[in-house]
Amino acid sequence: VGQGKYVLITAGDGGIINDPVLLRLAENRFWLAAADSDVLLWARGVRLNSGLEVNIFEPDVSPLQIQGPKSKAVMEALLGPQVTGLGYYHFIEVNLDEIPLIVTRTGWSGEVGYEIYLLNSRYGPDLWGRVLTAGQPHGLVPTGPSDIRRIEAGILNYGADMTLDNNPYEVGLGWLVDLDQEHDFIGRDALARIKARGVDRKQAGVEILGEPISMNMVKWPVYSEKDEVGFITSAVYSPRLKMNIGYANIPLELVGLGTQLTVSIPEVGDRKARVVRKPFIDPEKSIPKTTFS
Repeated sequence: VGQGKYVLITAGDGGIINDPVLLRLAENRFWLAAADSDVLLWARGVRLNSGLEVNIFEPDVSPLQIQGPKSKAVMEALLGPQVTGLGYYHFIEVNLDEIPLIVTRTGWSGEVGYEIYLLNSRYGPDLWGRVLTAGQPHGLVPTGPSDIRRIEAGILNYGADMTLDNNPYEVGLGWLVDLDQEHDFIGRDALARIKARGVDRKQAGVEILGEPISMNMVKWPVYSEKDEVGFITSAVYSPRLKMNIGYANIPLELVGLGTQLTVSIPEVGDRKARVVRKPFIDPEKSIPKTTFS
């Protein structure tokens, strides 16, 4: 209780349904903070043949994230020192005057960060104003998630970098699969077979040479010599690294570091690329795990 975990929901064939953050609010009360997929429809399908009486719904909870090197200072200004000692992937329930919140040390950036879950949506405008006021001295800017920072950190985007067609072992998430646990789960037998025989394809980090590129909105073809062998799932220019970086879904025999590839970018042309290590920055996640004094 009071802790979260990054987890996977898998289908019967081992495909990835979703990659939510699981929060344990009480002994027998859990939240799944899900990515964007048909996970509710999946849950209804599971219920249909489960023999259980289950009520499936989304609670009235609205999340926002405060991410980056100054997020601690912003959160302290907003909620006081009670948040500064919060461990990575831990959370607390707090009230900001009359506004009920759950605050977690999580985020989609690879930086020190927090997610705020508003437990009553009618306080949304009030909370938004208070967050902006707390962040003003620190240069807080409202924006969408930073694809640059999450790609640098090796964070995957469901629907782009992994889909129902991918199993955890293909995308580097095999460490989340516990085949030895006592309890059964959907996809267990399939994942055991996949692990035993190995995968044919894997997701690799790539550096794409040349001038800075814009974030890809479609999957760019990847070639080895003249053969099309895969595709880029996410790619972007990293100002920090001064290079174009991304993820490529390619055959297992091509994932070795230094392998030379070609990426075909619409309206840009062909670019040389090579396989490199990922995450591109902070592989041990020491930045988001920072312990506050």
